Amino acid sequence: MNDRPLILRAMTLVAAALLGLWSFFPIYWMIASSVRPERDLFAPPKLIPENIDWKFSAYRNLLELTDYPVQFANSVQVALAVVVITLLVSVVIAYVVTRYRVPGKTLIIGSMLYAYMFPPLLLAIPLLSIFARMGLADHLIAVVMAHCTLSIPLGVWMLWGFFKAMPFDLEEAAMVDGCSRAGAFFRMVLPLSAPGIITVAIFSFLLSWTDYVFSFVLVNSDANKTLPVGLASILGTFDARWGELMAGATLIALPLFIMFMFLSRYFIKGLAAGALKG
Repeated sequence: MNDRPLILRAMTLVAAALLGLWSFFPIYWMIASSVRPERDLFAPPKLIPENIDWKFSAYRNLLELTDYPVQFANSVQVALAVVVITLLVSVVIAYVVTRYRVPGKTLIIGSMLYAYMFPPLLLAIPLLSIFARMGLADHLIAVVMAHCTLSIPLGVWMLWGFFKAMPFDLEEAAMVDGCSRAGAFFRMVLPLSAPGIITVAIFSFLLSWTDYVFSFVLVNSDANKTLPVGLASILGTFDARWGELMAGATLIALPLFIMFMFLSRYFIKGLAAGALKG
């Protein structure tokens, strides 16, 4: 009887380890393939590379022979703009619907979440028509606005749970001590909502950084392509240069690794708190 908890714990650890290996293996294979010599990429696959290209030819070819640096800069601009706009709009809307009497606020929140459920491809074509009439076709601003149509509803939904569960007594106490309504918001509400705000920022960055559909439909010129679209074009341009493709995929994932390395604890805390408070 006493051995059953130990057996269950051991089985849980084994299952977690297997799940972790299953999830990490594509990332490992991507990185390993990016540093293999080109001749080894078409040889029978081996788990551990026997030879490593210490000249990193795949990375050098990618950066020197393609528009990858320009596409990287475009993706950074778009992703950062989406994060900033999403946070500003989501914080304001979520705070207003939880602190003020807004008619039909539950319907507003529910409809925004419903809008998030539409697949990107279903929204891309109508948005292309709208942006073309506005003169924004083939421009990064169109990509930013398209990404915000998905990131803002999710951000409002998540922050609504945080602000709704936060007692208004904290703000009243701050206002009694001399703070204005805005001062109480910036000094009390925002710091306590930091995990949720960081979680929304991470989700917005991920959505924009990895998006292919909107960027592919809304942008045509090479100068405005983002990383996913540019990387897909390498496949046809260089006739399946898998080393460059794996190098490009590794560089796309690198900012995500760095971001999660420093913000993972806030991200996990924000997800857990949002699940409990929403």
